[in-house]
Amino acid sequence: MPVRVRYEKELNNVLDNLVVMCRHIEISIEKCIKALMEQDFELAREVHEVEKLMDVMEREIEHECLRILLMEQPVADDFNAVAAALKMITDLERISDQARDIADITIRLGKLEYVERPEHIPKMAVIVIQMVKDSVQAYINHDLALARSLNKTDDKADELFRVIMSNLAVFIKNRPDYAEQAIMFMMITKYLERIGDHAVNIGEWAEYAMTGSHPRKKS
Repeated sequence: MPVRVRYEKELNNVLDNLVVMCRHIEISIEKCIKALMEQDFELAREVHEVEKLMDVMEREIEHECLRILLMEQPVADDFNAVAAALKMITDLERISDQARDIADITIRLGKLEYVERPEHIPKMAVIVIQMVKDSVQAYINHDLALARSLNKTDDKADELFRVIMSNLAVFIKNRPDYAEQAIMFMMITKYLERIGDHAVNIGEWAEYAMTGSHPRKKS
């Protein structure tokens, strides 16, 4: 098999696995938020199983990327694409960790009635799930505009973050006896905010793959 054909086949395999990893993570975030809203502990535990799978997939994709770099010795543009994929899987795995952390908090909250319903949290989750999807699609489809749009989308997630945190701070002041529950909702909100940040990171590596220049390293 010609070297170029073999390289493209191996890179396409990496891309396919990235899409699979991304889809699992999207579902994982959806599950952990649904588990939170419905206090569904079995659903929360399913997120743990996805997180274990993501650990395995991260190692497999990492191994394949390193093998390509060592054995195929890609030219500059191809090297950038593989190097970006190596960075992206780290962010994707961390997103999976944070979905698991949200599921863990849901279990810790238990079956006690929520005194303050976390209505803005699902809205924030919808935004960050779309960000994860867009960040990977920007890389797969070589869509520079989509990669660069993630910062603006992240601003929307950050605005909801501020609203939720402000509302919970007022709630704690008025209902200090339920402060522990409110603090757990704050932690969940912070994990969602971090997921958005990881999606931005992935978008930046997608831009690097396309341009050879990382946006944060520009003068």
